[in-house]
Amino acid sequence: MPKKYWSAKVTKESNALGLAEDVFTWDDPAKIARSLKRSAERSTSKKAHPYQSAMSMLNFYINRAGKNLPQSRLKVLDRAKDELRKLYGKED
Repeated sequence: MPKKYWSAKVTKESNALGLAEDVFTWDDPAKIARSLKRSAERSTSKKAHPYQSAMSMLNFYINRAGKNLPQSRLKVLDRAKDELRKLYGKED
């Protein structure tokens, strides 16, 4: 019997932000960031600022994928974080 993880279910089935299908598998960091921003701003169930909600979902996915996430995918998702910061004017 395969292991079942609550985090996988949340990532796959959560409609908290109304994420685009397979958004975390896309290869374009800017496209991922724009989609997360759009989802966070349209969501009526968020409790935080849209930036925080979008970044939280991205971090949640990265943290839950953990060591199973290939280095190439991690690079794309880390660049998506940078793009998200730019979209919200939160650059360092």
